[in-house]
Amino acid sequence: QVFDAGDYFGIMQVEEVDEEEEVDEEMEEQFKKKPNPGNEPCFKVIVTNENGLQASNPDSVFLIDHAWTYRAEHARQQLRRVPGLLHRMANLMGVPFHGEVPDEGSIEQVLQEMWKYNQTYQLSQGTAEEKVPVWYIMDEFGSRIQHSDQPSFAAAPLFYMPQQIAYTILWPLRDLETGDEVTRDYAHGETDRLIRKCVLLPWVPTEVLDVSCFTPEPPDEHYQAILAENKEKLPVAINPPVYAKDKVFKVFTDIQQVLNNLTHPRFVFTDNEGEADILYNFSHFKDYRKLSEERPEVMVNQFPCENLLTVKDCLASIARRAGGPDGPRWLPRTFNLQTELPQFISYFQQRDRRGEDNHWICKPWNLARSLDTHITNNLNSIIRHRESSPKVVCKYIEEPVLFEREDVGLVKFDVRYVVLLRSARPLRLYSYDVFWLRFSNRAFSLDDLDDYEKHFTVMNYAPGVTLKQVHCEDFIPLFEKQYPEYPWTAVQASIFKAFAELFQVASSKPAPLGICDYPSSRAIYAIDLMLKWDTSRDGKRIMQPQILEVNFNPDCDRACQYHPTFFNDVFSTLFLDETDNCHVTRIV
Repeated sequence: QVFDAGDYFGIMQVEEVDEEEEVDEEMEEQFKKKPNPGNEPCFKVIVTNENGLQASNPDSVFLIDHAWTYRAEHARQQLRRVPGLLHRMANLMGVPFHGEVPDEGSIEQVLQEMWKYNQTYQLSQGTAEEKVPVWYIMDEFGSRIQHSDQPSFAAAPLFYMPQQIAYTILWPLRDLETGDEVTRDYAHGETDRLIRKCVLLPWVPTEVLDVSCFTPEPPDEHYQAILAENKEKLPVAINPPVYAKDKVFKVFTDIQQVLNNLTHPRFVFTDNEGEADILYNFSHFKDYRKLSEERPEVMVNQFPCENLLTVKDCLASIARRAGGPDGPRWLPRTFNLQTELPQFISYFQQRDRRGEDNHWICKPWNLARSLDTHITNNLNSIIRHRESSPKVVCKYIEEPVLFEREDVGLVKFDVRYVVLLRSARPLRLYSYDVFWLRFSNRAFSLDDLDDYEKHFTVMNYAPGVTLKQVHCEDFIPLFEKQYPEYPWTAVQASIFKAFAELFQVASSKPAPLGICDYPSSRAIYAIDLMLKWDTSRDGKRIMQPQILEVNFNPDCDRACQYHPTFFNDVFSTLFLDETDNCHVTRIV
């Protein structure tokens, strides 16, 4: 609780030198390299204590207060509502703001500039919501500390549990004398020269157009590493089990929706995992080797290596098998920010130069429900989001097919299909005949990028937000009335073609480079997609499906509510190979 930095340091404002005065050329060069040349004032923090600072002295540790701590999606409303916040942030960032009342122009500028000042941490425990990264801006002292590749200090956030408050700790890396500058490395921990250049881009603008934006599929070792990290043990080869025609299967499951809705006479529940014929688990199964060696006849509701479909960076990697380096037409152009940052920046800057739309959506690799997901056309923001948690960045669909809601206007919508994977090799894939729709609550336009109800369709988790439901049987005639030239049967055929291609590439290589063809595996996945306007090779306007994500063990609450036979149909298709009267369509 001792804020004694003022006894040791001072903030200096660096004045721009007048053109007429003679300036030594080397100084001029140095000045051009400063992190924020331009009109805004440039500050430095220097050691003012007459005795300097000794790195070995246990008192050479300083606290920096955090001026603003927030989650990215709340930034705009806090700048509007918290008294004095906009004023302080505008001052700190050199944004002109003179009025008393927050104006949208100043708010917008702070939201653009703040990515040069933001730092981040996330809590390692709590609910998925509580683990969403927190962003913070250090006080004026901390925010004035400039970057250096040879920093004199290090800084790190510390969450102090007794007060439930975060500080930044600052400590010297070497002995310093009076007048020495306090600097830190803004790209701490990055050793690769090109990656450092990319990470420092918000402060040192540069072009990386000479880097190819070509993103081939990662090498085989990438997939081996993922398998090792997931601690998944692949099964041994087994012969496909054969069951008696009238066998009644014992099902062990921890999924309430299955327990409540599976009523088919050939399935009974058991509490004893050891005697089950079918394991239908909610959580990820890991040890397929043991299962295949000891109980090869037991069927399980997941495939080894299915994370290649369900984790967003893997989905983008395997999809490149279908569409080359740009990916297939059914997947938005996607970059893995951890491994493909230079390629992404090059692609972004090339689009910028050609005047093409540059809206992107940043998503964590494996959080659902749109948590920690951000839409932006600000390159600095995307580069900095990489620091909080592993993310992919996907081209935001700037021209989605919209749906007219009489109460609201033209809104975004997405479609969820449930697909049933009966086997990987040979590939046998079905789609459930009912699909689900989700709608945005506000008319679509490419602005107000932080307006959740305009840009997102996931409403059932947001408190106090209405969820618009339209049954697919009602949706099809409404859709065809709005788009008479696009019958839903044709749209659905193109959707199924995309699903077929996705599962073909996902099972085209042996595990861990593809989904493992374990004969006792079965699975259901929910695929979320949108439609976008595109131009076919012969110049026609077409509705092109865009696969957004593939979900393991989806929430089937709505399915059971409106279609009580849902799980009977699923189990019959997957475990009995009986699809008559089961409301499923064979895709492959």
